[in-house]
Amino acid sequence: MGDPVAEAVVAARADGPFTDLRDLVRRVDLTTAQLEALATGGALESLGVARREALWAAGALAQEGPDTLPGVSVGVEAPTLPGMSEVETAVADVWATGVSPDSYPTQYVRPGLRRAGVVTVAEAVEHEAGRRVAVGGVVTHRQRPGTAGGVTFLSIEDETGLLNVICTPGLWQRFRRVARSSPALVVRGRLERADGATNLLAEHLAPLSLQVASRSRDFQ
Repeated sequence: MGDPVAEAVVAARADGPFTDLRDLVRRVDLTTAQLEALATGGALESLGVARREALWAAGALAQEGPDTLPGVSVGVEAPTLPGMSEVETAVADVWATGVSPDSYPTQYVRPGLRRAGVVTVAEAVEHEAGRRVAVGGVVTHRQRPGTAGGVTFLSIEDETGLLNVICTPGLWQRFRRVARSSPALVVRGRLERADGATNLLAEHLAPLSLQVASRSRDFQ
C-alpha cells in the first residue's frame, strides 16, 4: 500500500477503533487495490470479515470515502464463501506481506523433498563439514560483493532455518538462468564451516517448484 496510506490508517485508528469495513473507508481514503491488499493479507479480519468476504466487499466499498455520502455502495455483503486452505492462506500472506507467519512454503512440498533425499536446513547444519547434501528452500537473497572475486552468495530458507550458499564463478555461469530466476532452489553441494557458521559450497542448482509464490532481495 505504501507508507503514506499505512500512516493514514494508523492516524485514523488513533481516533478510535474501526467498527466495521464501512467505517474504515469512511475515515480513510482507500482505493480498491489498497482494500484488496489489506483483505488478502488478513488485516481486515479484526473487523469481523474473513479474507474472501473482505475481497468481495473491496470493490463495492471503494465507491465510498471520506468525501462521499454514506451508504452509496451496494453489494458489500458477501454470500457464503468457502474458507481458505492452509496453502491458500500462505499464498495470500506471502503475496501481501512477503512472509507467512503461520507456515512456510517448503512445508507443503516436504514429503516430495524427503523422497528425493533433500534434507532440511536444520539437518544440514548438524552434519559434519565436508559432507555432500542436498538442501531445498526459498531464495531470500542473491549477492555478489565487489571484493568476492566473482563469487555469488545465496541465502535459502526453509521451515527450519536459513542457510548460506556459496556459488563459484564457474558454477554461477553454468547454472546462470536457474540461479538468477528461480524463486526456490534445490542446492546440492559440500558443507563447509568457518568461524562457527555453516555454508554450502554449491555443486549443482535445480529449480524447486512451490505452491506459494515468493520474492528474493537481489543484487542489481
